[in-house]
Amino acid sequence: MSSSSVVLFDLDGTLADTALDLCHTMNVLLERHGRTPVPEDQVRPMVGAGARKIMEKAFAATGAPANDSQLDGLFEEFLDYYGDHIADHTVLFPGVLDQLEALRAREIGLGVCTNKAEQLTHQLLDVLEIAHYFPVVIGGDTLPVRKPDPLHLTEAVVRLGGDVGGTVMVGDSSPDIKAAEAASIPSICVTFGYTDIPAPDLGADHLIDHYDALPEALKTLRPDHF
Repeated sequence: MSSSSVVLFDLDGTLADTALDLCHTMNVLLERHGRTPVPEDQVRPMVGAGARKIMEKAFAATGAPANDSQLDGLFEEFLDYYGDHIADHTVLFPGVLDQLEALRAREIGLGVCTNKAEQLTHQLLDVLEIAHYFPVVIGGDTLPVRKPDPLHLTEAVVRLGGDVGGTVMVGDSSPDIKAAEAASIPSICVTFGYTDIPAPDLGADHLIDHYDALPEALKTLRPDHF
């Protein structure tokens, strides 16, 4: 193990199963604006790119697309409502807590890289009682760029005092895998997350079906660091 070792995690669909709360918020807003609710199984692929993109896809799926001005308002409405209902149904995926504890015990640098708004990310990490594992959080509005831009990941590594050469990204969707590839960081894709592209087709370096498989995946991808 090296002190420069880093594991970066996406949040929605990777660390936590947030789909029910995101779906509920989205449907509340759709009904407010005279649209038809969208079933949960159609929402999951909409989740990875953040609240604005969720509402953009939701409006396109239920009638006339929203223009930029409408999306600005919808984004603010989404943040307001979701902030009050951020973990009504949200839970960590099985095995997450054990793996975070094991990584922290080995002094691995841990960061969250998500397209979720930073304020909401901190709020959710606090509610799920895992904020203390992550000294660095990069949200969708933390930097001028967001995933799949590689800076979203490399900035987290810098803030952790780590080394890109000892970093692995864990995600569930295309923005995670593309950002990792662009940053020359190997990626692990969980197969239970939110994506409109089947996990095996995303191009990740390793797939895991459960967090129990994370240690072996990390060791395979970065043998000198894990």
